[in-house]
Amino acid sequence: MDKVILVTGASRGIGRDIAYNLALDGYNVIANYNKSEEAAKSLKQELEKNGINIDILKADVSEEKDIEKLIEFTIKKYGKIDVLINNAGISGEKLFTDISVEEFDKMMKTNLYSVFYTTQRVVRYMVKEHEGCIINISSIYGMTGGSCEVPYSMAKAGIDGMTKALAKELGPSNIRVNSIAPGAIDTDMNKALTEEEWAEIINETPLMKKGRPIDITRCVKWLIEDEFTTGQVISPNGGLVII
Repeated sequence: MDKVILVTGASRGIGRDIAYNLALDGYNVIANYNKSEEAAKSLKQELEKNGINIDILKADVSEEKDIEKLIEFTIKKYGKIDVLINNAGISGEKLFTDISVEEFDKMMKTNLYSVFYTTQRVVRYMVKEHEGCIINISSIYGMTGGSCEVPYSMAKAGIDGMTKALAKELGPSNIRVNSIAPGAIDTDMNKALTEEEWAEIINETPLMKKGRPIDITRCVKWLIEDEFTTGQVISPNGGLVII
């Protein structure tokens, strides 16, 4: 396949699974990472064992200059970006009254502003091609809110709002924009959950199981190939939240 796919935050968790499986499917994948260099190298090496190449590139997507570098690399090598998957993000659990301005700013820059920065730059190239697919990895907390995770919930809700508005704006340019809002997924981001907490979540989930990164990857694959879905917030969550 000649499609070029840029995945941010691709060294671990959901992002890694997405990048790995899309590369296996034959797409040209650029896997962005920031701090997890060894994990990114491990991803590349694992794919190389199967005779598959993947580009890994360090960039802090909360910084505009780093995003420029990421986009420039991709365009210089491939001449286009067909699919953008905004996955990079951080989590944080803290009482609302204890959150500092610095912590709030970091959450917004990493989880929300980065999506704006990266998408704006990529869209300029997609509009020229009159085609494109943007997939934002949001969170169930963008829909429901999460206790002690107010800034995180705000950022994810912002991503969903951006998704809906941008889908209307870019539809005439044949660019589709959607969000995937995962429920409780078994990744490093949720490693702080105890066995008891996981058991409680599973008990409240109609499908009675944890989510896996591959569950999100399958949704990503469908959205890449689909041609008539845009402006949607799709939530693979096992039925934990049904709206």
